[in-house]
Amino acid sequence: MIVLGIESSCDETACALVNEKREILGQALLSQEEHHAFGGVVPEIAARAHLEHIDDIISHALKNANISLNDVDAVAAASGPGLIGGVVVGVMAAKALALALNKPFIAVNHLEGHALCARLSNDVQYPYLLLLVSGGHCQILVVKDVGEYERLGTTIDDAAGEAFDKVAKMLGLGYPGGPLLEKAALSGNANRFTLPRPLINSGDCNLSFSGLKTAVRKIIESYSEDGDIAHADLELQDINDICASFQYAATDCLVRKLKKAIDIVKQKYPNAKHLVVSGGVAANTYLRNALKKLADESGFIFAAPPIKYCTDNGVMIAWAGLERFQKGYTSPLDFKPRPRWPLDEFAPKAAGAGGVKA
Repeated sequence: MIVLGIESSCDETACALVNEKREILGQALLSQEEHHAFGGVVPEIAARAHLEHIDDIISHALKNANISLNDVDAVAAASGPGLIGGVVVGVMAAKALALALNKPFIAVNHLEGHALCARLSNDVQYPYLLLLVSGGHCQILVVKDVGEYERLGTTIDDAAGEAFDKVAKMLGLGYPGGPLLEKAALSGNANRFTLPRPLINSGDCNLSFSGLKTAVRKIIESYSEDGDIAHADLELQDINDICASFQYAATDCLVRKLKKAIDIVKQKYPNAKHLVVSGGVAANTYLRNALKKLADESGFIFAAPPIKYCTDNGVMIAWAGLERFQKGYTSPLDFKPRPRWPLDEFAPKAAGAGGVKA
C-alpha cells in the first residue's frame, strides 16, 4: 500500500510517498525563501510560490521513489489548518491526481500529520501523551487512535514557536528565528535574567507565552535610552544570555505543565507508555533533552520524529493519510479546505471533518 502526501499549509511545498512497512519511498521539499526579507510568512506570496512549484515537487518525489503515479493507492493532502491560499493549492493538486487516477482522496488535518509522525519512526502505541508545539500551535493531547484526541491543555495566547520567533525578531537574529535563538542560547547564561512562568500555578494544563515574550521585550528596552528596542545597545553576550534565559523559561513552562498531564494520563489511561513531542519546535534539542529527562523520571518512554521531520513536510502527511486509509477513511472530492481545524474536534467518520468510511 502506497500513499502520496502533499503539504502546502504554510511556506513549505512538499510531497512524499510512504508505504505500510513504514518505508519512506521518496520525497521532495522546497522551503520558500521569499519571506526572509519580510521577517515572516506573507500568505499571498506563499500561495503563489506553492502554485509555481507544486507540480515539480510531486514529480521529484515520484522520481526519487522510482515509481509511477499508477503505483499509488491513495492521495492525501494537508487540508487545514493553515494559510488557506496554500492549503487550497495542495488540496486541488491532490484532488486532481485522485480524480485522474481514480484513486481515493484523503483530507489530512495538518496537526494530525504532526501528531502521528512519531509512529512512523518509533514503535509508539495508542494511547500516548503528545506535546504538539509549533509556530502556530501549542497543545497537550492524549492521542487515543487515528482521529481520536483528547485535549488536556492549550496556549491561551501565543504559541511557543511564535514566541521563539518574535523574541528572535526583537533581538535582530533574523528569520526563521527559532533555530537562530537556540544557536545563540548555546553561548548564553540561562540564569542571568529572571523571567516569569505564566499560568504555572493555574492548576490546569493550559499555557501562556505572551507575558513571557513581553518580559523579554522589557529587558531589551532597558538597554535603550529612549525605550525603543531598535536602539537597544546590546552586546553579543547580552543577546546570548537573553536567548538562553528565554529558552529556559519557555521549556520550564512546558515541562511543568506536562508533569500535570502525565499525572492525568496515568490515572485515566494506565496503558499509556509514551511521551511524544512533535511540531516545528520539537526540533529544539534543548527542549527534547528536557522532555527526555521528564519521561525518564516519570516512567514514560520518550519519542519524537527525527528532527528533519519536525517541521512541515510531506512525509507526515503521507503517513497520516496511510494511517487513515488503513482504517478505511477517505474523503469526498467536494471536501472544503479549512483555515481552522481543531484537532480534538477531528471526527474520523464525519464527512464534514474529512473522513467517510470507504
